[in-house]
Amino acid sequence: MYDVIIVGGGHAGCEAALAVAKMGLKALLVTGNLNMVGSMPCNPSIGGPAKGVVVREIDALGGYMGKNADLCQIQTKLLNSSKGPAVWALRFQEDKLLYVKEMKKHLENTENLTLKEAIVESLIIEGDEVKGVILEDGSKIISKKVILTTGTYLNSRILRGKVISLEGPDSQRTSYGLSKQLNELGFEVQRLKTGTPARIYTDTIDFSATKLEPGDAKLRRFSFDPGYESILKVSVPCYLTYTDTKLHKYILEHLNDSAMYGGIVEGVGPRYCPSIEDKIVRFKDKDRHQIFLEPESLELDETYIQGFSTSMSVEVQDKMIHMLKGLENCKVKRYAYAIEYDAINPLNIYPTLETKIIKGLYTAGQINGTSGYEEAAGQGLIAGINAASSLIGKKPLILKRDEAYIGVMIDDLVTKGTKEPYRLLTSRAEYRLLLRHDNADLRLREYGYYYGLINEEQHEKFIKKKELIKNYLNLFKEYKIGLNYLNTYFVGQNFKESSTIFNLLKRPDISCDDILNICKNNELYLDVINLDEEVLEQVEISIKYEGYISKTISQAEKMNIYENMLIPSSIDYDKVGNIALEAREKLKKIKPQTIGQATRISGVNPADISVLIIYIEANYAR
Repeated sequence: MYDVIIVGGGHAGCEAALAVAKMGLKALLVTGNLNMVGSMPCNPSIGGPAKGVVVREIDALGGYMGKNADLCQIQTKLLNSSKGPAVWALRFQEDKLLYVKEMKKHLENTENLTLKEAIVESLIIEGDEVKGVILEDGSKIISKKVILTTGTYLNSRILRGKVISLEGPDSQRTSYGLSKQLNELGFEVQRLKTGTPARIYTDTIDFSATKLEPGDAKLRRFSFDPGYESILKVSVPCYLTYTDTKLHKYILEHLNDSAMYGGIVEGVGPRYCPSIEDKIVRFKDKDRHQIFLEPESLELDETYIQGFSTSMSVEVQDKMIHMLKGLENCKVKRYAYAIEYDAINPLNIYPTLETKIIKGLYTAGQINGTSGYEEAAGQGLIAGINAASSLIGKKPLILKRDEAYIGVMIDDLVTKGTKEPYRLLTSRAEYRLLLRHDNADLRLREYGYYYGLINEEQHEKFIKKKELIKNYLNLFKEYKIGLNYLNTYFVGQNFKESSTIFNLLKRPDISCDDILNICKNNELYLDVINLDEEVLEQVEISIKYEGYISKTISQAEKMNIYENMLIPSSIDYDKVGNIALEAREKLKKIKPQTIGQATRISGVNPADISVLIIYIEANYAR
């Protein structure tokens, strides 16, 4: 018998399994193909706007995605570096074959974790509680908890024009039994759609007709921990090309050849990652769209056409691809496709990611209606932590909206639901100035330590970093740089008096690099020259954005009064008088755990919240 069975070996499944095992429990990861754990069936990259912050949050909590991304990266970029730190995000091109290889190696070497290659046909349910799984061959495996991380493999089908293939991504087998059983158990099963572009042979591309898009000269890392340096030690460029009006005209003339516009597609596709035909229809005023050519692996003569996903027939696709500049004579290795699959309505799950219908059953990743490797991994980590915590007597981990993008995502899902693949965006986070790429460890590493995913050595290093930040903030408030030094270095600024480093860094045009250069050039003593770059970054951001950060913290603290007001699980909303009918129905369905969550439910207005608070205080006072 196992403590926890994890079904599915994608990014959610890997994080869930590793979390359970690291917390000292016996975990079993069951997946259809062990040579594809952590695979990248879509774009060969990790990170991006908001998503890159999630990867750092996963690492801060003790997850593994960021470390594997560091090991297997072939290009690194810090996005939005010219803007404020609230929207900075890392995005790495990954060698997708190496990524799978290294992930599998890590899983195999993790204590308490067993890997099994098999297809799960159904769950073992006794009453309203899960007790294990039944495999395709009829064998039963018993466990105390089960986490479903089935990705896009539930009742999936591949679509190219009118041609339908009953399979999952990368020609892998799909699963039918689980989807049917979830529906019978009372889950709201919904149909979603996503897609992936064609792959072309790299040596057939005319790169002279495209624009070079190199990575950053500076090597960057997702992980806060040392020891995960790039294995390949290369920086491979990407390239940029564009669609044009001739291609747009051709696509519009052949919309009936698209599975989506030809009436074949049943599922709802992602709004923020549309197919190329959807872009052309929705944005007819645009004369061109960006198309990135991204390498997939150093072992493959294969390039990914980012931004060119489609459900067109192979014949139409072939013409479309060869109309792109630089690809006129390219050879196609694999054509694009749309994929439909089953997911559950995330209103069927609690913020812990345990389902409301079956006790001990957790879900994470695309089965919950999300898109993206990073969103899946973040959910998998939380599901793993909470499934294990329920067995060892630790409180569940429910991250608040001012603590993590992962918290924003899960709260959005379980409070608002989704009818289309959910994608994290910086605009979804009202406290994004607090949820920065640079401070994920300061926000979350203590949680990782509490749940046993961060060891003593990592924790001691973290404590030292916090102390250094505090000490240097105090030092910068006291240490003054003389007037002569300032006017010599900042020519034309015309300083009138000496100034503390703290006040200098409040100016938008002065950075820590300027301060270090003044000290180096004038042999001024300042015990910061060789200081860790991450510490200096934290100090500078804390000073430069002090006012904005303080204001945001104040707003979050006011809202957290509601977040800390628990709603009793035994509450009967039919007995709460004077609330609107819609509010009553939504509260009964969603079962919010706090007043804060209740305030974010569509159809529950402030008057309903006031009545609810009064009712709880009158009937559940301690």
